[in-house]
Formats: sequence, structure tokens, C-alpha cells
Amino acid sequence: MIYTLILLFSVFSCNTEVPTQFSEEALNDTFVTLEGNNIAFKDILETHKGKTIVIDVWASWCKDCLEGMPKVKALQSEYKEAVYVFLSLDKSQNAWKKGIKKYNVNGEHYFMQSGWKGAFGDFVNLDWIPRYMVINKTGNIELFKAVKADDDKLIEAIKK
Repeated sequence: MIYTLILLFSVFSCNTEVPTQFSEEALNDTFVTLEGNNIAFKDILETHKGKTIVIDVWASWCKDCLEGMPKVKALQSEYKEAVYVFLSLDKSQNAWKKGIKKYNVNGEHYFMQSGWKGAFGDFVNLDWIPRYMVINKTGNIELFKAVKADDDKLIEAIKK
């Protein structure tokens, strides 16, 4: 019995380490810009090198995402030095662009053409939106997962 418990503990505790770097596959996943061009995730990060990046995975059809948007806008108002990158899981690029305009979402916008199960989605174990992440000024993942824009861990990660 004790060996079974030790084995179970060993198996389930191995995967608890939170990544601080993106996988090559996630970095090479491509997104679509508002202009319709493809861009690799690593190039999005490179554009903002040396800055804190707040990533918001969202969709205009997502009730929880829209309810969280005022909190995101409050973060943007409070932490102006951070860059806010919105990755959309809308069903179409047209719906994505309409959602940005309708909900007045300010920041950098990209459409996740690979969807939930693409290389990026797989790497971050995407199972719910909104999903927030923070990349620190050195390019490391400071916060791997938050689902609420007023999460204390999210705010702390932005402040660092």
C-alpha cells in the first residue's frame, strides 16, 4: 500500500513544474495580424523584448472574457508600461475584428489560426478562456496561468 502511494505521488508530482520558457513548437506557431499577415509567436515576443507582456487569450463570443474586459482595461490603466497582447480564439477573422471594435479592446491583436489544439494551445494546456499569462522583461514566463484579470498573482507578476 505504501509503495502504491509513493508511486502515485511520484507520477502526479512530476508534472507540477510550471514552464518559464516557451517550447520551440509554441514559439513557431503562427498567428494572423490585423493586416492579414502571418507572424510567428516568437516574433510577437521579440517585438516587445525588454517589456512586460500581458497575454490575454480570449474570444468575442466568450461571456467570461467579456465580463473580464473591464478588469483588463483597469490593468491597462494602472500598468501602462506593460504591453497587452490579445490572442483571439474567435471562429473567424471577421468575427475577431468585429469583436475588437465592438468591445473597444486596445492592445496588440492576433488571431490564433491554429486554435485551441495548435502548438501554442497545447503548450499552455489551453482548457479555458479567458486565459492570462505574463512574460517578464527578461523574456521568461512570469505567470503561466490565470483565468481572472483581477487575480492577485496576475497583478503581482505585472508589477515585477
